Amino acid sequence: MRAVHRELVARAARQSPPADPPSLTTLHRAIRRDLTLGERAGLAGGERAARKHDVFLARPRGWRNHVWETDHMQAPVLVDVEGTARRPWITWFTDCATNAITGVAVTPVHPSRESVLAALRSAVLREDPYGPFGGLPEKVRVDRGKDFLSRTVTAAFDLLDVTVEDLPAYTPHLKGTVEGLNRAVESMFLAALPGYARQPRPGKRASRPKDEVLLGVEDFTARLLDWTRWWNTEHQPAPLRGRTPLEAWQDDPTPLRDVAAADLWTFTLEDAGTRTLTTRGICFRKRDYVGPWMTGQSGIQVRIRFMPHHDHRIEVYHAATGHYLGPADLADQATEEQVSAVRRARAARARRLKKDLEASQRERYAAVNQPEAPQRL
Repeated sequence: MRAVHRELVARAARQSPPADPPSLTTLHRAIRRDLTLGERAGLAGGERAARKHDVFLARPRGWRNHVWETDHMQAPVLVDVEGTARRPWITWFTDCATNAITGVAVTPVHPSRESVLAALRSAVLREDPYGPFGGLPEKVRVDRGKDFLSRTVTAAFDLLDVTVEDLPAYTPHLKGTVEGLNRAVESMFLAALPGYARQPRPGKRASRPKDEVLLGVEDFTARLLDWTRWWNTEHQPAPLRGRTPLEAWQDDPTPLRDVAAADLWTFTLEDAGTRTLTTRGICFRKRDYVGPWMTGQSGIQVRIRFMPHHDHRIEVYHAATGHYLGPADLADQATEEQVSAVRRARAARARRLKKDLEASQRERYAAVNQPEAPQRL
């Protein structure tokens, strides 16, 4: 307001003849009269500050697995990743009706579609150690993130018959459940960990003490999963009115849609099309992949699925029937155990074929207890 008043004084002085500018008190009174709190906050702090004075409608809570929300969050905590201090990323799914965290995945560096698929698998499965939360939701809200809208992830949601609601950009209030979880995990858990990056440090003190011992990725993940279990089984969020997410989940009689673990693994892999199995194995991205089950199957058409960014192994399915054949590993990085498995499978097949050939060439006649011509079997 003082800057506006100085501009009015300068403008009045440039007029001919000079005019009398309004006083600072008059300017304050006029702004308070003509501008709302949201407009004043927006002029001072931008659109995000103005949003704090808006009125938002509350959605009906619905029922369990009616709507999930998902998001990436970069944890404000430094962890030790192979000798380098990094801030890991958390990807999770949360159920809007019960505030339960249904699935979570931790990535030491920037997340990708692999992080979304890993979190999705842990969210859908209800067997140990993921249960009892899970099953297939009817809808999932995402915020235009390219990982959530990638071809692999959208194909997985489509196969699982899950609707993806792509929210407009810069509308975090439209997925308030997961945004509230992002704020809660920092204030209730992350702020107490060593290496917290937003710790106030007075004066010119270094950003982080040199003798500070950071958590490893494994330890950080274990602590985060423990906090997740606490949130689901002991914490009582205000919208649940004295109930834990587990109690709200168990009190809801809505039937659940489950998917077998093997089928879910197939649905959440990226499809790389069909290939021909040759005597060198399967050529994928100019590299050969082999597996013990390939013995004697050279020439068939197969379909390849793989986990993004995990190029050491692929999963192979029959192109015509869709039957799962087995995994295949990089031939040039095969361990001694993998090489021995291929050789044992080849030797076992040779022995079995030799035995079958000998059995087919052996002459057998039916046993008789009366005089009659011999009968070849």
